[in-house]
Amino acid sequence: MKTLLAGLLLAAGTASAAPVFHFNYLAGTSIQAQQGFQAAAARWSSLLNDNVTINLTVGFNSLGGGILGQAASAEDFHTYASVRNALAADATSAADATAVAHLPGGSSFGMLINRTANNPYGAGSPIPYIDHNGDANNQLLYIANAEAKALGLAVTPQTLQGCIGNCDGFIQFNSDFNFDFNPNNGTDANAFDFVGVASHEIGHVLGFISGVDILDYNSPPVNGPFEDNEFTYASTLDLFRYSAASAAQGVIDWTADARSKYFSLDGATVGPQFSTGENFGDGRQASHWKDDLFIGLMDPTAGMGETLHISGNDVLAMDAIGWNVAAIPEPSGWAMLGAGLLLLVARQRGRSGKLS
Repeated sequence: MKTLLAGLLLAAGTASAAPVFHFNYLAGTSIQAQQGFQAAAARWSSLLNDNVTINLTVGFNSLGGGILGQAASAEDFHTYASVRNALAADATSAADATAVAHLPGGSSFGMLINRTANNPYGAGSPIPYIDHNGDANNQLLYIANAEAKALGLAVTPQTLQGCIGNCDGFIQFNSDFNFDFNPNNGTDANAFDFVGVASHEIGHVLGFISGVDILDYNSPPVNGPFEDNEFTYASTLDLFRYSAASAAQGVIDWTADARSKYFSLDGATVGPQFSTGENFGDGRQASHWKDDLFIGLMDPTAGMGETLHISGNDVLAMDAIGWNVAAIPEPSGWAMLGAGLLLLVARQRGRSGKLS
């Protein structure tokens, strides 16, 4: 087992803090891959100012089959009130101020939901309904441990399958695929951008997740139906997940269907779109931006020859969920964040890989 600490200050000569990434490497992970993971972590460390340590187990090994890789993040339950209060105490930007000002007060939040056993339109019905009765799913959030650390919330150390000791995330890529480890000169047409894909998976560990995926995987005919109060898996990012229908009712959209869902700090300002679910949505996990719109690093797919970059949209989302970030545009500039800041190489070349 090898370990390494990787962390960069926001800018040389500043006194700003930055996350430190502590890596445990699976046996057989090449030096080239280790350096790739370090470079991916350094990208996030250069953008985030929180003085926390994030423990990752990573690997680059033969996995067989057609899987590009596998990843998981450590997550835990926190009350909505504690997360809202932590977001307010940690607010450092105009975006933070807008986000906190539009979060519901009290101990619960409302949502548009569907496919539940107690849906008033029938058990398992796809028709959305408003759930704001103060049950467990309105009072609890299920958030990444790394994000909880950034918010100053108490974290219980966890381990995940495949991890070496306690960890905040597990990432393993399949060495049977061809990866380009140097994105500085573009990405080879027959290879995937290793540093970019690793940065994407670290983004999930940092909290870019949606509990809508749990609803999407646990609804008929796939599974269930279950009562709405059993879906206690809304994430902090989900507090900024809206649709036109949910915004009109002043609640978030936590449905599994193909209707358009978007990121918004206030519900009214339409920001970048989210993916809507593998089973009942657009075919992509809800824990991503909408595919093929070049929104940001947290898009759900990556193509061979495509160099991946963190965009302003990615940074704004991290800011909203509790990370302290460098200066970003005011909310009125959201629509301008996107294609120009995102991908330098288009997706049309070769195969694409689905990112978890």
